[in-house]
Amino acid sequence: MATRKTASKTAPSPATPAPPAQPVDALVHAGDGRLFIPSREEAGQEAEALAGRPTAKTVPLNPVTTRGQDPELYWMHKYGPGDDERALRIDIRSLYRHEHVEPERLIARLYALKAQAATQNDLFTAELHGNPLAIDELEKPASYYKRHDAWRNRLIQGDSLLVMTSLLEREGMAGQVQCIYIDPPYGIKYGSNWQMRQNDRNVKDGADDHLSGEPEVIKAFRDTWELGIHSYLSYLRDRLLVARELLSASGSCFVQISDENVHLVRSLMDEVFGSENFVSQIAFVKTSGQTPKMLASVFDHLIWYSTDKGACKYRQMFEEKPFVESLTERYVCVETPGGKLIDLSVAQKAGAAPMPEGRGLRLRDLTSQSGSENSRFIYSFQGSELRPTGGRGWSTNAAGLDRLKELGRLHLVGTSLRWKNYHDDFPFRAISNLWTDTGASGFGESRVYVVQTQTEVIKRCILMTTDPGDLVLDPTCGSGTTAHVAEQWGRRWITSDTSRIALNIAKTRLMTATYPWYLLEDNVGGDIRHGFQYKASEQVTLGVLAGDEVAEKRRMFDQALVDKKKLRVAGPFTVETLQGFEPLPPEALATAHARPADTQRFSDRVFEHLKHAGIKNGLKNETAVFNRVDAINEQMGDGGALHAEGWYPTPAGERKAYFHIGPQFGTVSKKAVNDAILACRRRADADWLVILGFGFESDVDNRSVTVKLGSFEVTKVRMHDDLMQDGLIKKDKKAASFVTIGEPDIATVPAKLPDGNPGVAVEIRGLDLYDPITDEVKPRNVADIAYWMVDEHYDGSNFVATQVFFCGGDHDEFDKWKKGLSALALADAKAKVEKTLKLELDDEAFERVYGHRSHPIAARKGQRVAVRVISQFGEESTKVLAL
Repeated sequence: MATRKTASKTAPSPATPAPPAQPVDALVHAGDGRLFIPSREEAGQEAEALAGRPTAKTVPLNPVTTRGQDPELYWMHKYGPGDDERALRIDIRSLYRHEHVEPERLIARLYALKAQAATQNDLFTAELHGNPLAIDELEKPASYYKRHDAWRNRLIQGDSLLVMTSLLEREGMAGQVQCIYIDPPYGIKYGSNWQMRQNDRNVKDGADDHLSGEPEVIKAFRDTWELGIHSYLSYLRDRLLVARELLSASGSCFVQISDENVHLVRSLMDEVFGSENFVSQIAFVKTSGQTPKMLASVFDHLIWYSTDKGACKYRQMFEEKPFVESLTERYVCVETPGGKLIDLSVAQKAGAAPMPEGRGLRLRDLTSQSGSENSRFIYSFQGSELRPTGGRGWSTNAAGLDRLKELGRLHLVGTSLRWKNYHDDFPFRAISNLWTDTGASGFGESRVYVVQTQTEVIKRCILMTTDPGDLVLDPTCGSGTTAHVAEQWGRRWITSDTSRIALNIAKTRLMTATYPWYLLEDNVGGDIRHGFQYKASEQVTLGVLAGDEVAEKRRMFDQALVDKKKLRVAGPFTVETLQGFEPLPPEALATAHARPADTQRFSDRVFEHLKHAGIKNGLKNETAVFNRVDAINEQMGDGGALHAEGWYPTPAGERKAYFHIGPQFGTVSKKAVNDAILACRRRADADWLVILGFGFESDVDNRSVTVKLGSFEVTKVRMHDDLMQDGLIKKDKKAASFVTIGEPDIATVPAKLPDGNPGVAVEIRGLDLYDPITDEVKPRNVADIAYWMVDEHYDGSNFVATQVFFCGGDHDEFDKWKKGLSALALADAKAKVEKTLKLELDDEAFERVYGHRSHPIAARKGQRVAVRVISQFGEESTKVLAL
């Protein structure tokens, strides 16, 4: 089924008025499913369901075993540092649901529906996200990776290789993807793809101030590009090997690349897919060309391979053909209403002279080089006896020529017989592998990401190789263009990225997008897999005219028919995370502090900075400087939960603090914090527990812990990325290496519900935000909040976004929604039907979208409301309120 049904499950009787149509809707894919996976809060509970399954996957590094016809591309460390590895070992990790987003539910807050019929309009049913909330808690552990839910599209944070391997091995998705689009970094300069803020895509390559503040991205960079282009090829080879297994037998893989490495990448893809499965190399015009000392580069490339070229799914795409294609082309004419043929001059072809009124045509040759003796007969026309010259023959038989004469399609040019091919016979041409209309002038759009691909490029790839309902995968999400295009054209999608900035840009783009409502081919059953209704054009050819055949109708797959009475938003999707976000294997993280060779330098840097720079408290504008910091040896059964102890001066005398140091390339987990709290409680001799980390799981918060001898404060402290980069950047900053990360200052205030009854609203009054560019905490600065979301009925396991707000940004995130709703309301007011739907915009709700106070919430005792705040730097903080 393609759409959510607003009516009840039983059909209304003839006497019962049907419920009004829903003006805002979304496409869902009820005919497809996906395996049930745990949420982040349920991490670890899947162990029972995964017991006995492999924890690593082995892939041959060179899958092509017969190399008779293809040369092999060789690069440094292709087969490992010792040149003796023949297989790639990949850890199999779990994916976790982090958020549930349904734009259709979000926009419902911004308008009201009233109908003349008294029928209740039920906007939403219990099918949300396959309803994981309905599963009994005791049944969940055994249900993971076994129970099937309704399909929901997927936005995943994590390394692409680990994400694809998880899809392949954990969820059994081999052969389920129809199209893979990969847009890897074009080069190996460390600043090329990094964007620091969601609202600032100004990135200067090689500038420290523009270096990503995301530890997992820096870790990926240093590991990936250590050997330059050699590392680049290994990086891409590994991902293509796994991607190939995800592709269906008729699937396609596109890699977008520049001139710099296109030759190497094509050779690499020969090895992975086999040269016999090469389909095409497409050149497309970039949005802007660079200006080097020599020739400017204005084209990028798409390298297209299939799983099996003979079985490759392909839908021919067309573009409008201009009447005049070349100034030097001959026999380009206009037939006047009186039947006179005017051969256009060069000036008329160039538009420098007025074009005659009439029907455009070309006089095409009626002979071919492959003519047989039977095709060289004499044909009489307008008193002339005509016969093909040389070894040529007529392109059709005598009966065909007679039909052309009856249709008025023949024309004599000297002693040459030609046929009239009117431009409107088929004013289109098949798209080739040269796309010159993909620059900014042809398909300009506002860009939100430093390396954002134009939608037209990805759209053509998807429409050429997939049908509605097919699955598209992009392991290089960026700004989410592939997901955005796939959503528009009714394809299912999965996309992933390591960067928090990229994922939040993509999520915002999808949450606020509007799309045309395309008419379904199956307009009764609503099954999207039958496709859309498309514009079609009859292709009139010489064979059709001469053979008296029915012209073939060619569908324009990029021109679906639109129902302008409905507004479409993105369908429901889940935001997911790879296990713990960390790019290191689980066993490596578990022993991170037990490997002195690698971690001692890191620990020494941390201790040194603690003593010299101290911890900056952004909220109180004070700094705690430590007189002494000592490493802790294993004692009292702490299990390594506490790593150092320090003493700092206060007006009341010297005080003691314990430190937990998070992983160098990872995220501080809730479990690690709980273990540190237990260890600190057992020791009972400090009043401060400091949790140091580069990133924190969303449910790690600041707190006060009471013990028998008093209490101690637990504080999250953000470590500066200089401590982790170790030589990646050129400067060694000493100031503000540690800053506290405060929780959002959130409160509930009374608010009236739409029906007039009392309710509550959530209000954000401030947030301590760390700015890695200026290296400081900005307390209570809501301008740097990218957006915030509310889950009105948080169950402790599943964050379901029911409200979203964009404070601190431009008032344009929801403009498309408002314009679309206004157009629908205007059209509805003009409707001349007895029972019509009345749509009213809630202007107050639209104003709230850009502010710090939520929509009213109907509260009940014991209800929990979760509030998630995302900064411009991609960092997020979640707080749960009990009403």
